[in-house]
Amino acid sequence: MLEIDDLNRYDSKGMYKIYDQWARIAEESFNNQFEQTDFDEIDHFVFVGMGGSGAIGDIFSSILSKTDAHVSIVKGYLLPKTVSKNSLVIATSVSGNTVETLNVLDYAVKNNVNAIGFSSGGKLEDFCKKNNIHHRHIDQIHSPRASFTAFLYSMLKILKPQIPIDTNDITESIEQLKKTNKEISSSNLNEDNPSLTLAEWITELPLIYYPNGLQAAAIRFKSSLQENAKIHVIAEDVLEACHNGIVAWENQTFPKPILIQGKNDYVKTKERWKIIKEYFEKNNIQYRNVFAEGNSILSKIIHLVYLLDYASIYRGVLSKIDPSPVKSIDFVKKRL
Repeated sequence: MLEIDDLNRYDSKGMYKIYDQWARIAEESFNNQFEQTDFDEIDHFVFVGMGGSGAIGDIFSSILSKTDAHVSIVKGYLLPKTVSKNSLVIATSVSGNTVETLNVLDYAVKNNVNAIGFSSGGKLEDFCKKNNIHHRHIDQIHSPRASFTAFLYSMLKILKPQIPIDTNDITESIEQLKKTNKEISSSNLNEDNPSLTLAEWITELPLIYYPNGLQAAAIRFKSSLQENAKIHVIAEDVLEACHNGIVAWENQTFPKPILIQGKNDYVKTKERWKIIKEYFEKNNIQYRNVFAEGNSILSKIIHLVYLLDYASIYRGVLSKIDPSPVKSIDFVKKRL
């Protein structure tokens, strides 16, 4: 079993210490006295961002899927053709220097589209000031992925006049973070820690199956495993996998299937989970269940992101890998 000395030895920049504080950071961020937005007649939200910043847009999209809001996600250089005077471009770059996000923001300015930027400074903040675009400065904590709760809950507060999200759901999600923290943090390094036991179980290529409503958590988990544990990962929608991906199991490959589920998934999705599990058991394929906790979609996703992100840190340390450095990303960015 992992010990605190192992975390301190291999997690050179103390990423796990930031994760231990996620609940406090979330609560303080939502209670911060940020200036809120005041845009009129917005009926289309366009969330722009890459990597850890892009994951925040995925979360908002999942939350808003339960409403009538029209949402677009942009992870690239171009805005959708459907933007109009009633669209709001929400550009997030924790570092403030993401070239794709800056390009989209420039396009929004040239086409007179409503926009707001979120960053810890950098070129994005300078661009917003130069072009009279709304901007909110949020401090980066350790790294973009570790800054997740600081940015998400600050944005939930700032965008509250525009985004139809119940305050009770936000409060519940913070309480869920506190509850999850007691189970998965570095103060609970034992067999009752679900993040640690999952990390110990991932010894081969992880293959993440997820339902549509929990896609944001699954994609975030894939990215976190890639960055923190430096391993390849596959993620597939469970319904789509039943039409193609499941055939690959007929070959003698050995990925580790992780089934991300909601306890109140759609009845047809539950039926598919049952069939998938039956297939795995019939063919002696070991799999792992991970269930979302909480009532609201926000609480469920927050619970999953916290549990699965921490599992990626533990997996890295168990492999004697420092979760913080991302040398390959730095290689790419230096050539852009």
